Amino acid sequence: MQITMRQPAIIYCRVSDKGQTGLGSQEHRCRQHAADRDYDVVQVFYDEASGGGDFMKRKGMVALINYLDDHPHINFVVIFDDIRRYAREAEFHLTLRRLMEERGAKRECLNYNFEDSPEGKFNETVNAAVGQLERETNARQARQKKIARLEAGYAVYNKPPIGYRFIKAKHGNNKILVRHEPTASIVQDILEGFASNRFTSQAEIMRRLNADPCFPKPQSTGKIKIQKVTDMLTQPIYAGYVSSKELGVPLTPAKHEGLISKATYEKIQGKLKDSARTPARKDLNKDFVLRGAVACSCCGANLKSSWSKGNKQYYAYYLCQTKGCEKYGKSIPRAKIEGAFEDLIHDVQPSKVMIKAVIALCKLHWDKRIDNAKASTAALKTELGEIEGQVSKLIERIVESANDRVISALENKIDDLERKKMVIREKLENTRQIQPTFEESLELSLRFLSNPQRIWRSGIFNLQRLMLKLVFREPLHYSSDGGYRTPKTSLPFNMLEGKSGEFLPVLKDGAAEKTRTSTGN
Repeated sequence: MQITMRQPAIIYCRVSDKGQTGLGSQEHRCRQHAADRDYDVVQVFYDEASGGGDFMKRKGMVALINYLDDHPHINFVVIFDDIRRYAREAEFHLTLRRLMEERGAKRECLNYNFEDSPEGKFNETVNAAVGQLERETNARQARQKKIARLEAGYAVYNKPPIGYRFIKAKHGNNKILVRHEPTASIVQDILEGFASNRFTSQAEIMRRLNADPCFPKPQSTGKIKIQKVTDMLTQPIYAGYVSSKELGVPLTPAKHEGLISKATYEKIQGKLKDSARTPARKDLNKDFVLRGAVACSCCGANLKSSWSKGNKQYYAYYLCQTKGCEKYGKSIPRAKIEGAFEDLIHDVQPSKVMIKAVIALCKLHWDKRIDNAKASTAALKTELGEIEGQVSKLIERIVESANDRVISALENKIDDLERKKMVIREKLENTRQIQPTFEESLELSLRFLSNPQRIWRSGIFNLQRLMLKLVFREPLHYSSDGGYRTPKTSLPFNMLEGKSGEFLPVLKDGAAEKTRTSTGN
């Protein structure tokens, strides 16, 4: 009895991008094709994303060719669901055809008949060229649509950035970004905090986000990395801009509402340019809130912090690590130094008399700010007019110039001026909005100034660190023997202490006068 060997076959499946589905259905159809012809499917290769036209950038296709090389004595049938899954550019199509012919592989496609004849090869070449034309035309149309959407102010993300979600625009088929809480408020807080120096480094922001259970984390690691923070700080979408260097679209006012002002965005970019990224420090964490805020009374160097292992548990310490200092290596229990700090912060709390005096001082300053705001508005309008004049002159120079380098330089200057115009217009728009009253604006500040000890006792790490920066203008000096030295407080608290007989204005009969204050309650 003669045994007939079945024809061995290989199946190749591919989708154009990771967002598509269909690998399973492709394989199913290819297996049906093989079954109808009594082929023996010995291997299946997959590509979940295109490497462009070059098939050598597709892992599945490279593995298929290597498989043919590993079995040089077997003439396989290679089955494709669609000829477009084979190669999308004529050059690579013909190269791939030659490589398979050299390896004795026969190609079969469910929607195209490969013929080994001059006419068949000509038709295949034409078909490959038509496929390339179709792909490039589709790519050009997609690019043009993206550019048009960006220039109209619409974002072109496949997925919305953190802090936003997509809704359908009222007109047309575009999607518009809207705030998505609670992440929108979190992103807004860290961006405004970085601009105002409430967050002094990207590492500090990273710790803040990792500690927030409401902020989404990567499933793979469960931790936000520093690069994610950098991406958020440099993302113009949060300031109400859309842009794309790849598509040649400059910063353009967007349809969606920004989470921060354009002025805040420009301040962040300037801060990033002026300072390099600060690496994360593992020991500056919630375990040691005073690290970096307390210095050794002997040498003046900031105290370090560490955990020390005892017989049954770990103990937290601050210590000086400056060699040559007489306090070098001498540990101070965390409970002792932080307990003494709570007493210290209680002593800097101002009296009610001083709070009343400060209210009067702030009222005078508030009235002056209103006058300054009116003058600032007039100056902004003048500056806007001057910038518009500069832009008009630069456009005239572009029209007259034939030098590409000069034109490019002039276009860059126009982009910078247009960004300045956006910031100025935003400032002018803000001046037209209803501003809070003096009492509303002062309420939160007074709550902080009148009782910083309450913030310290809250145990909220970020608020405690902020309080340290706002109350003291330089690190506190601490000795394990004598405790804290007299602290140098910031200007508001220095004034509120009422020392040295400073003069502060207080309100009397509706008028402001200067009265010598005392340190008594």
